[in-house]
Amino acid sequence: MLAVVPRRWLILLAVMLAFLPVVIDMTILHIAMPSLTLALSASATEVLWIIDIYPLLMAGLLVPMGTLADGIGNRRMLLTGLVVFGLASLLAAFAPTPALLIGARVLLALGGSMIMPCVLGIIRRIFEDEDERAMALGLWGMVGAAGAALGPLIGGALLEHLWWGSAFLINVPIMLVIAPLVFILLPRSEATTPGNWGPRQALLLIVGMLSLVYGIKAAVGGTQPLGVAVLVALLGLALLSLFARVQLRSKTPMLDLALFSRPAILAGIIMALVSIGALAGVELTLAQELQYVLGKTPLEAGIFMIPIMAAAAVGGPVAGYFSNLYGLRLVASTSLAVSPVALAFLAMADFHQPGFVVLVLLALLGLTLSIGLTTSSIAIMGAVEACEGAAAGSLEATAYELGTGLGVTFFGMFMSSLFSRTFSLPVDLASPLAERAARSIGDSYVVAYSLGQPQSAALIEAAKEAFSATHAMLLIAASVMIGTTGVFVFIMLRGYRGA
Repeated sequence: MLAVVPRRWLILLAVMLAFLPVVIDMTILHIAMPSLTLALSASATEVLWIIDIYPLLMAGLLVPMGTLADGIGNRRMLLTGLVVFGLASLLAAFAPTPALLIGARVLLALGGSMIMPCVLGIIRRIFEDEDERAMALGLWGMVGAAGAALGPLIGGALLEHLWWGSAFLINVPIMLVIAPLVFILLPRSEATTPGNWGPRQALLLIVGMLSLVYGIKAAVGGTQPLGVAVLVALLGLALLSLFARVQLRSKTPMLDLALFSRPAILAGIIMALVSIGALAGVELTLAQELQYVLGKTPLEAGIFMIPIMAAAAVGGPVAGYFSNLYGLRLVASTSLAVSPVALAFLAMADFHQPGFVVLVLLALLGLTLSIGLTTSSIAIMGAVEACEGAAAGSLEATAYELGTGLGVTFFGMFMSSLFSRTFSLPVDLASPLAERAARSIGDSYVVAYSLGQPQSAALIEAAKEAFSATHAMLLIAASVMIGTTGVFVFIMLRGYRGA
C-alpha cells in the first residue's frame, strides 16, 4: 500500500514557491542588462560573464548537488540553498563593480543548484501515487513556465521606477517568506541514499561540464579563437570520461550512470533539452523580429508574446491531466508532433498584419512545448525510486540549463550565418562598415545610425528584409528538429508503463 504524506499539497506549494525565484532569475537579467552595463561601466567581456556564469555553473553543479541531496536529505539541502540564494541576491543587488557582481552570480548559481534538484526530489518522495504525481509535476511545470515568462516583465516593471539592483533584491523578501514555510512543512525525517560524494569526484564533474559547455558556446558563438574553444571542449570531454570511469568502477558511485540506461529517463532528458532549447531560441528570434523589424518597444514586444507565455503556463497541468487519461507516450508524442506544425505556419505568417491566427499559433506553440517539458518530468520521475528523485531531477535540470544556453547559442549562430548570406548591401560602404553591417540586424542598425539619409534608411530596410527571411528559415529548422525528436520519443517510450 502506498504511503500517503499528510499536507503533501501544502508541501508542493512551498517547494514551488522556492523554485520560482530561481526560474525568474534566469530571464530577469536580460531586461536589466543595459541599465546594469551603463551603471557599472562593464566591458563587453564582463557583460558576457555576468550573463553566462549563472547557467554555465548551474549546469556543472546540478548533478553533484542532486546526488548530495539524496545522501543528506532534500530538506537540509533545500534550506541551505534558500539561504545561499537569498544572501547572494543581496550581494548582487548592491555589487559596486562587475567583478563583484560576477562573484555574486557564482553564489546565485550555487544556491540555485541546491534548490532545483531538491524540488523535483521532494515531489517524487511525497507523491507515491502516479496520477497525483503527474498532476503535481504539471503544477510544477506551470510555475517554471510562468516564472521564466514573468522574468522580463517583472524586470521591466522594476526598472521603470528603481535601479538595476532591484532585479536581484526582489528575491530577498521572497526567500524570507519561503524558508520558514519549508522549515515548518517538510518532514524532518526522510530516507537517504548512501553514496560516495567525494570532493574530487564532484570537482571532476563540475570542471568537465563547465569546460565542455563553455567550449561549445565559445566555438559556436565565436567569442574565442576556434582552436582555443575546441581544446577547452576536448578537455571537458576528457574530464567527463574520467569521471564516468570512476563511477563505473565504484561500488557506491556519486552518480549512478545506470540511470541513462532507462529508456524513459533518456527520452525525458532529450525531450527537455530539445523543447527548452527550441523555446528559448524561438523567443530570442521572435523578440528581435518584433523590435528590430516591426519597431515595437520592449514592453510592446512582451505584450505581443503574452499568448506563448500564458499558454506555456497552463501546459503543465494540461500535461498532467491528459497523461493520466491517455498515457504519457501519446501525450508526449502528440505535443512534439503539433508544435512543429505551429512553427511551420508561424514561419509563413506575416507579422506586420498578424491578426488572430498568429496569436493562436503562438499560444499553440507555447502550450505544446510546455506539455513536452512536463511530460519529460513525468517520464523521468516515474522511472526512478523515491530515494533517487533528486539525482534524477538534477539530470533533468541540467538538460534545462544546457538546452536554454545552447539553444540561444545555436539559434544565434545560425541567425548570424543566415543573415549574412541573405543580406544584400544596398549602399556603398567602406569594408569594415560593410562587414559589420552584414553580421546581424543589430550591427546593421549601429552602422546605419552613423550614416546620413537616404543611405541609413536603405540599409535598415535591407536588414529588415534579410532578418525576416532568416527568422522564417530558423522556425522551419526548429520545426524539423522538434518533429524528429517526437519520433524518437514515441519509440523510446514504447515500453513505458501506462503509455
